[in-house]
Amino acid sequence: MSHHDHSNIKEHMKIVGADGVHLGTVDHLDGERIKMSKSDSPATQDGQGARHHYIPAGLVASVEGDTVRLSATAANAADLFETSE
Repeated sequence: MSHHDHSNIKEHMKIVGADGVHLGTVDHLDGERIKMSKSDSPATQDGQGARHHYIPAGLVASVEGDTVRLSATAANAADLFETSE
């Protein structure tokens, strides 16, 4: 896998899976992870509020305009979410 320059990933960009399904919105780049906005995270079943999710920046296939396209489908990428406390 080739190394990608993630410097063109900016706040408020849309994140979509390889299938074109919206996954979230970029909050900011945090090392080799993309921190996603809380606004895209639903409240959990136990009633707790939304949380920031992180996805590995290595999943980025391309950045086109204001959209970050992943190499995985939205459902597969969601399975890789890490949450912040």
